[in-house]
Amino acid sequence: MEGREPHGVKSKDLFPAIFSRHAAAYQRRLDDIMARGESVGRQRAIELAGVEPGMKVIDLACGPGNLTRRLAALAEPGGEVVGIDLAQGMIELARATARDNTRFEVMDIEQLAYPDASFDVAVCGHGIQFAPDLGRALREARRVLKARGRFTASVPVTGVRESVWILLDGVIDRLLPPAPKAVDQAATRATVTDAAALRQAALDAGFESAQVELLEETVTWNSADQLVSMFTSWWDCASRLEGLDPAGREAFTREALETLRGRFPGSITTAGRNHVLLAIA
Repeated sequence: MEGREPHGVKSKDLFPAIFSRHAAAYQRRLDDIMARGESVGRQRAIELAGVEPGMKVIDLACGPGNLTRRLAALAEPGGEVVGIDLAQGMIELARATARDNTRFEVMDIEQLAYPDASFDVAVCGHGIQFAPDLGRALREARRVLKARGRFTASVPVTGVRESVWILLDGVIDRLLPPAPKAVDQAATRATVTDAAALRQAALDAGFESAQVELLEETVTWNSADQLVSMFTSWWDCASRLEGLDPAGREAFTREALETLRGRFPGSITTAGRNHVLLAIA
């Protein structure tokens, strides 16, 4: 069980360590789906941000810099993008591939170390759902934005479970230990998955206006092998696999592959849903 977080811990004691350990796999997976235009929530957040040359931008919960690099290209020439994340491993990886007009810092989105009105734009791709105090995170995003600055954020929304995930759930529940649980996540998750509540949270944080879009997306996996390879790097599955010895991990992967190949012998398409917030300071 070495390296395994205990159950019932707080978000900031749980997620940064998990994401640090799996930063490289996260980067590969996200670069792949964004290159194929399949991460529509994150793509929409970038589009709505309206980044132009010369702007100063902050990428909140930036991970290994997948969105940061795209934002930095839009801000050239003359602009600057700062990426911040609590996961040290993510920041180290981001710095290794940083553009000239980007910098990365280990920092909490609930406590930004920047003066008021420092940025033209703030963006968060699939990150605000991990903030235990969502109101504080939104107030910080509002505080560091200039007047009329834009804040955009994409959030995954759980939809109806498809047969592929139901099949995988059966293998997971039989072969893996329970996932570690963050005890301070319920309020934030309830808000971000409710469009009206998310909009109101942005207004309560001091934004002048806010809107939330619901976007559907599909992801195509070349094979069961590709899906299982990526799935085992996701934080929830990866954290459960850490509780097994190498033989146990191999047994899980083997059974997951056999289960999916039996039902899906070729490519696999999965569906997802996202909320995308646009808030104006």
